[in-house]
Amino acid sequence: MIARLLRSFGYAASGIVSAVRREPNMRIHVAAAGSVTVLGALLGITRLEWAILLLAMGMVITTELINTAVERAVDLCTLEPHPLAKAAKDTAAGAVLAAAVFAAVIGVVIIIPYLWRQIT
Repeated sequence: MIARLLRSFGYAASGIVSAVRREPNMRIHVAAAGSVTVLGALLGITRLEWAILLLAMGMVITTELINTAVERAVDLCTLEPHPLAKAAKDTAAGAVLAAAVFAAVIGVVIIIPYLWRQIT
């Protein structure tokens, strides 16, 4: 039972690594999350602010992983262009965009006041 659980974690980790290696947008999201993490640490944000930022960053990474899975599954199902395939891919990409926009707004709301205090 534990071996099966560990294998499943290995498969999940493999999926994440594969997405980071093969998906340019995933690398952008990971780099942005890393930058926000460093900035938050330097600015000394509160625990609540950390929780909110981590939730936002996690949502972006998660939606990007789901988007990648949807794209791969659709590509596996059809080689021909199809309106439903396009709708599935576009909707999954839209979910990533929505998560990224909301995460950016959250980041601005939390980080800008700290930066403003630094320059004034």
